[in-house]
Amino acid sequence: MTRLSVELLAADTPPPITSAGHAQLGIAVLIAFAVIVLLITKFKLHAFLALTVGSLALAAVAGAPLDKAITSFSTGLGTTVASVGVLIALGAIMGRLLADSGGADRIVDTILAKAGGRAMPWAMVLIASVVGLPLFFEVGIVLLIPVVLMVAKRGNYSLMRIGIPALAGLSVMHGLIPPHPGPLVAIDALHANLGVTLAFGLLVAVPTVIVAGPLFSRVAARWVDVPAPDRMVPQRASDDLERRPSFGATLATVLLPVALMLLKALVDIVVDDTTDTTQRVFDVIGTPLIALLAAVLVGFFTLGRPAGFSRERLQETVDKGLMPIAGILLIVGAGGGFKQTLIDSGVGQMILDVSKSWSIPAVLLAWLIAVAIRLATGSATVATVSAAGLVAPLAADMSTAHAALLVLAIGAGSLFFSHVNDAGFWLVKEYFGLSVGQTIKTWSVMETIISVVAGGLVMLLSLIV
Repeated sequence: MTRLSVELLAADTPPPITSAGHAQLGIAVLIAFAVIVLLITKFKLHAFLALTVGSLALAAVAGAPLDKAITSFSTGLGTTVASVGVLIALGAIMGRLLADSGGADRIVDTILAKAGGRAMPWAMVLIASVVGLPLFFEVGIVLLIPVVLMVAKRGNYSLMRIGIPALAGLSVMHGLIPPHPGPLVAIDALHANLGVTLAFGLLVAVPTVIVAGPLFSRVAARWVDVPAPDRMVPQRASDDLERRPSFGATLATVLLPVALMLLKALVDIVVDDTTDTTQRVFDVIGTPLIALLAAVLVGFFTLGRPAGFSRERLQETVDKGLMPIAGILLIVGAGGGFKQTLIDSGVGQMILDVSKSWSIPAVLLAWLIAVAIRLATGSATVATVSAAGLVAPLAADMSTAHAALLVLAIGAGSLFFSHVNDAGFWLVKEYFGLSVGQTIKTWSVMETIISVVAGGLVMLLSLIV
């Protein structure tokens, strides 16, 4: 087993902060969701405040002590901001540096020149899939969003026509393809073969991303016809630059964190020794924080220097990059706080307890358990780890192929219908300038399509192999 899976699966789960029964917990979850949606849609309350109130409503109905509920919310908020929030900040700096130096212009102009018209959504899903292969979903978003917004704006494309394929590519890679942490954890828990899982994962991922990306984007663009939000679109670099960075240097800078994370994943697979110096080095430089930080620092030289930026200009670029994301950080952090309150209240354990009595095929059972935990907690990782732990005994007598398919069924279920308890939901909403309803009709439906199509293909393969 990899160290990541050992840490996740062996970690002691603290007791719930409430002794409420399953029925009471279920009612509490429904009421909390209703409170959040009503406060945002009807009363126009800021999402940060709505998520905070919704977390308190959940705890109150579930009978949890208020002090423990506050601690859970604060812990989740802090953990999310410390991980995702830092990545968003570094991504915002990189996006601004790309824009101000003219590097983003190079990338966007090249994409528009090489793939115009109907080919553009297919180009975006391909780019997102390649870039997103070794990346955490949040890292992929912060790297790709500036390019997505600029392509949509300058090419006069519907934002959904360009954005949905990119999001689909990132999400499919995140849920189905190792070396992403979720699939790796499930592979180790079920003792599945990595190579077989990867082969089946690619077989399932390709048609899934086509359906959920370029094809669904046509429908999404009709349902939600919105332009790229001006406040988030990087502006074209000014004409007073000495010169712009080359396309090669710009692309290398953007792909640097991708390369570092991919190298880390490969080293972890080849060298399974926690005392090995090489593995320890790559464990550091391949973490999302260090990889993105390295890209930003390298970008100062590969992007800022060719554009003639002084130290003062670089500082100004960093400041401008950070200013627009304050609200996003708070909303994403509050989403993490709400998710932690759900978990600490025992909602995930409730789903596991109820699912034990289900009498259905193993692949379908794994998918349904992951779906239920995903809906309840908002975390694809929690859904993957919990479902893998529950169905692991079923994999003991399975063939190599069926064990791999069981891993993919869990991964597919963990992506089902992202909504208000998922930090990714708020990330997409704020970056794309959507309302809650528009985010559900696009992002949430796209995630559901990925889950259902991938799950269906896995079940079909289980009948064939």
